Amino acid sequence: MRCTQCDGADLEPGFIEDSGEASQGYGRWIAGPLERGLFGGARRMGKPRWIIDAFRCTRCSHLELFVRPKD
Repeated sequence: MRCTQCDGADLEPGFIEDSGEASQGYGRWIAGPLERGLFGGARRMGKPRWIIDAFRCTRCSHLELFVRPKD
């Protein structure tokens, strides 16, 4: 894997933290545009979610984000 910004070859693995109320501690990607519910929160019911894997280029600090394939 290479950085799409600077073509660096050293990508450090990591993750996007979600520290909101009732969070599971990691970010997730949800398909479709953001729709807000009655109280302003994101509407997520019935939508599939994918865990986000993040990689930081040690050369330019650019982040590459990928969703983990579903099992």
